[in-house]
Amino acid sequence: MPLSQLYRPDPRWLTLGEGFSDIVAPADFPRHTLRWRNDRAAGTIGLQGLSDPEWLDHFARFEPLPGNMPEPHALRYNGHQFQSWNPDLGDGRGFLFAQLREAGTDRLLDLGTKGSGQTPWSRRGDGRLTLKGAVRELLATELLEARGVNTSKTFSIVETGEELWRGDEPSPTRSAVLTRLSHGHVRIGTFQKLAYLDDQAGIARMIDYVVETHMPDLASLTGPQRTVAMFGQTVRAVADTCARWMAAGFVHGVLNTDNINVTGESFDYGPWRFLPRYEPGFTAAYFDETGLYAFGRQPHAVSWNLARFAECLLRHGPRDALLAELEGFSPAFNAATRTSIFQRLGLKPGPDQERDLDLVKALFRALQATQAGFERTFFDWWGGSASKARALEGPFGATYRSVEFAEFITALEASEPANAKGLDQPYFLRETPTDMLIEEVEALWEAISERDDWSPLRTTIDEIGLARVAQGL
Repeated sequence: MPLSQLYRPDPRWLTLGEGFSDIVAPADFPRHTLRWRNDRAAGTIGLQGLSDPEWLDHFARFEPLPGNMPEPHALRYNGHQFQSWNPDLGDGRGFLFAQLREAGTDRLLDLGTKGSGQTPWSRRGDGRLTLKGAVRELLATELLEARGVNTSKTFSIVETGEELWRGDEPSPTRSAVLTRLSHGHVRIGTFQKLAYLDDQAGIARMIDYVVETHMPDLASLTGPQRTVAMFGQTVRAVADTCARWMAAGFVHGVLNTDNINVTGESFDYGPWRFLPRYEPGFTAAYFDETGLYAFGRQPHAVSWNLARFAECLLRHGPRDALLAELEGFSPAFNAATRTSIFQRLGLKPGPDQERDLDLVKALFRALQATQAGFERTFFDWWGGSASKARALEGPFGATYRSVEFAEFITALEASEPANAKGLDQPYFLRETPTDMLIEEVEALWEAISERDDWSPLRTTIDEIGLARVAQGL
């Protein structure tokens, strides 16, 4: 089928030359069963018109898209895993497949894979992905997008017909290859590998690539100014994403430096969780024994990672200037927290930032004191005072009438709803929000694993779509 005029290939990664990635071949899978195609995302890059057989040609067999990358590239990077240095990382089960311009924004987007086979960086791994892992990433990206987080999109899931053995889930288990649509795949770990090799020319080339590809507003800058400005933009973008994780009640689980994208986009989801209740010490990964990446420690974790990024740039920008940008993380995070909490409550930020921050603090004090459901509270109080009767007369009215919520409810009186008609949306006419706690995730997987029943998953994705439309984030 002829591709849409919106399809605009731009494989800029190839302009970097050697030293940044390795040409690889996709695995030859025994079966190709299409389980998910994201036509909403495909429409932004002109691929929504592909037939299912054509889709499988490109996202199961990985035949090159017209005018795009002729061969996949496994990207090179190192990183700190749980703040311990690991020089043996890289794309061990994925590759960069294509790059395209996004309709409307002209951003350059990447199509990258997970579970597409072994690469030079597989470290004795099989290069595969479990079907459950693919389903979990789909749920994470869909719900995070609905809650206003700048996230990659799960573009395609194809079941591949192999049996995999894993130590952290019942085995053998089903396999899949996932394709994600992302705003870049350059990680902090990308710069760390170049610094580890003392490849200063490579660092300079990567700085130029990031600026010219992902931060074109900085393209007029040169030399140290360009480096410092690029770093500062990453600091602010990562601070914004972290604040939105916190507002969404999301625990990423594995905030290693190779999982932090320099564009600030959230991506690569493993043992994620959403909070049942406000609990700063809540962890997502069973192997995070010290709580390093617990919910409440996420801001510290990503700022630590950004400090490692700054270290890679010391020979390309003044230390004091890089440090000044790094110190901007906290104010940027605080400002983004105010914005994102108000957006999640369906409120307009007011002219008095301190008053707005008082509301945010009152909310979290109430959540911690009462252990009210995290997402339930945002659902019940969406629109602020416009939902007062709805919340107080609802199933958790007794909690909201407690003294612990009084300060928050009083603070709401000074804030206006962002959308007066929002409560008429179908999502807010439901009795319960979509909260995606671990029990629901496991139930969705059980239906697939035991009965090959995909209808509960599809229903859940539709419900998340209702939330995305209603909240407009």
